[in-house]
Amino acid sequence: MPENHARKPEPRHDGASETPAVPASSVPGESPESVQRRDRASKAAGKSSGNPLLGWLREIATVVVIAVVLSFLIKTFLFRAFFIPSESMVNTLDVDDRIFVNLLVPEPFALSRGDVVVFRDTKGWLPPAPAKEQGPFTWVQDGLTFVGLLPDNSEQHLVKRVIGLPGDHVVCCDAGGKLTINGTAIDEKYINPAEVPQIRNFDVTVPEGKVWVMGDNRNHSADSRAHMETDGGFIDLKDLEGKAAVIAWPLNRIKTLDNYPDVFRSVPGAR
Repeated sequence: MPENHARKPEPRHDGASETPAVPASSVPGESPESVQRRDRASKAAGKSSGNPLLGWLREIATVVVIAVVLSFLIKTFLFRAFFIPSESMVNTLDVDDRIFVNLLVPEPFALSRGDVVVFRDTKGWLPPAPAKEQGPFTWVQDGLTFVGLLPDNSEQHLVKRVIGLPGDHVVCCDAGGKLTINGTAIDEKYINPAEVPQIRNFDVTVPEGKVWVMGDNRNHSADSRAHMETDGGFIDLKDLEGKAAVIAWPLNRIKTLDNYPDVFRSVPGAR
């Protein structure tokens, strides 16, 4: 009978993939999967054994970058910080208050009578701003203001309360010394109670695209009444930065700002 001869298996050439090689186990009976997991854990431990200070600095840098980006986005699309340099809105706003302005008013959200607004001084109500003194850290302050982490200290913005909307007929004053809007007298609860407002007569109808604004500290506010020789004293809606929503500083004055809807509730619509 022919003898049986052992033969080596023929190598495969059918394109089938081979099982990947895994590190040999140093533990008898350990599966290839366990060896792979142990190898990955070893590599991860090697990475984490680097300089802990660099890791900490990396985390801090990441947090700072995220905070700056978020602050810039909020400042650009939602809120912007300003500070109050004058007494024209006392007692509602004190000198050096820091406020946040809602940039979504007057668009896409509508403006209302009684809203406290910040607007750009395009009418020349303020004297020219003095040249800004440059210091070694001016660029840092400018950068923080740009991204919204510091309030805008520019004196070329003003803050007042909206009294008349487009089409409103605003008159000062009736026989009782009260302001009237579209023929209805209003009880202005927001006026500084420390002084009785002086009567300054005017009779205006607010044009389209503009508003009539006045300060709450009525005797110390150079508002629409004081600038009637310039565009009738009206402010363009396009110059509004937004609606002052919150006093953010000092801490003992943190609060939301009221637009006193009850004061204007009985005022009929603009004619």
